[in-house]
Amino acid sequence: MDKKLATTIGAAARAARTRLELTQADVAERIDVATEVYGRLERGGMLPSVQTLLKLCHELHVSADELLGLASHGTGSTRSSAEPPPSPQERPEVRRLLRTVRQLEPSKVKLLGLVANALGRR
Repeated sequence: MDKKLATTIGAAARAARTRLELTQADVAERIDVATEVYGRLERGGMLPSVQTLLKLCHELHVSADELLGLASHGTGSTRSSAEPPPSPQERPEVRRLLRTVRQLEPSKVKLLGLVANALGRR
C-alpha cells in the first residue's frame, strides 16, 4: 500500500466531510461501508477501492483529482455552482436521529411519530 497516497486521500476526505458538516458515520452509510472502515480510510490506514473512491467523490462533492491530491478544493470540485447547498434538515443531529430510527422495530417507530407530533404541537 502506498502510505503517502492513503494519507493524502484520507486528509482530503476528512476536509470535504467536515466542510459538509457530515460525521464519519454519515459518510460511511452513504458509501455503504462500516464506520470503522471509513475511519481507517480517513486516518490513511487503507486505500479505497475504485468503486469506493467514486462513491466518495459523489457523496463528498469533490473530484477524484482533489481526493488524490492533484487539485485543491475549488479547482477540481464536482459540485456545480447551480447545485443548491445541503438543506437545513441535513444537520448532523437529524442524520443521527434518522440512523437510530431506521434500526427500530415498526411499533416503536409509530410510537416515536406520535411523540414527535405531540412535541410539534407545543
